[in-house]
Amino acid sequence: MKTAGIHHVAIICSNYECSKKFYTEVLGFSIINETFRKERNSYKLDLRVGDNHQIELFSFPNPPQRVSNPEACGLRHLAFNVENIEKVVTELKAKGIEVEDIRIDEITGKKFTFFQDPDALPLEIYES
Repeated sequence: MKTAGIHHVAIICSNYECSKKFYTEVLGFSIINETFRKERNSYKLDLRVGDNHQIELFSFPNPPQRVSNPEACGLRHLAFNVENIEKVVTELKAKGIEVEDIRIDEITGKKFTFFQDPDALPLEIYES
């Protein structure tokens, strides 16, 4: 199979309005399209991440909890590339987001850290 890259990452949230606000106002992702699917009682929000990437944010009535800790099989985390990690950490903390201490990737020597979305999905920022 030959691919041209990743088209999108899909996230299911427990509180649509809370997660929409987090991804648009806190992280600053722009809305491409927002659709309410009446037959599913569900929203689908397409968000632009950078120039070429998307997140699809879904809401469903009563989604099951995500197993997160300890390390479970499946998607581990979602990482965003940033130019200045200290600046981004300061911006997130100013918006009330708890951010772990900045660490150094022992393999690449690059700075990174983690924070969580409203559903405790682990999100990483990684300095380019």
